[in-house]
Amino acid sequence: MIQIERRHFGVLIPSTNTTVEIEYTRNLPATLQFHTGRLGKGGNTPFFPSRDEDVIYQSKLLGDAKVEVVALAQTSASLFDDDYDAKVKALMSQNAGVPGLTSAEAIGEAVVALGMRRVGIVTPYSTQVIENAKRYYERKYGLQVVGMEGFGATDAYAIGKLDANMAFEGLRRVDTPAIEVLIVPGGNFPTMPWIAVWERALGKPVITTNQATLWGALGVMKLNDPLPGLGRLLEQMPR
Repeated sequence: MIQIERRHFGVLIPSTNTTVEIEYTRNLPATLQFHTGRLGKGGNTPFFPSRDEDVIYQSKLLGDAKVEVVALAQTSASLFDDDYDAKVKALMSQNAGVPGLTSAEAIGEAVVALGMRRVGIVTPYSTQVIENAKRYYERKYGLQVVGMEGFGATDAYAIGKLDANMAFEGLRRVDTPAIEVLIVPGGNFPTMPWIAVWERALGKPVITTNQATLWGALGVMKLNDPLPGLGRLLEQMPR
């Protein structure tokens, strides 16, 4: 019998997310295994950060699975508070016993790793949340948001039912020659199977929440083997 050596990482997702597990199950190699923990909503808006007590509890359980890193795939959570990334990473790391990362930071770091600065943003988020995203990436990573479009979603669960073609049409509307890279925040927005197709059509990189989260986790795990078919970020593995 052939033994496959698997590496393990943990992902925390909102309880309404129905996309992360599907995208990772279908697109990860057999040598890479993810494990999820679900988080309850911590506020009365769809995209508010999840409950700290859930982050603590689920991180502890993921630590029991001997994961090498815990990632929070909830980009919008980082956009409400300038200190949220540091706080939630500390909670994840202290309770899982391994490094933590957020998808919001992974997206920003991915843009920087690709050597780019001028971005367009297309997302299911409401106007308020996408404005928060613009502020977050400009202040934290020195990026220039050249164009943006949101779909005004008010139901986080419903995002998982959106047609990925909505994202592509949004990308085409936002895209201009001034934009170097396009980003699609939203961990419940189905995107990964289409990233490479979009990149060929648009002629520039496309970075999404679940793609960037995976890239960030692999970086912590010191795994840099290319993952073909999932966009330039995972094919080139820039660091």
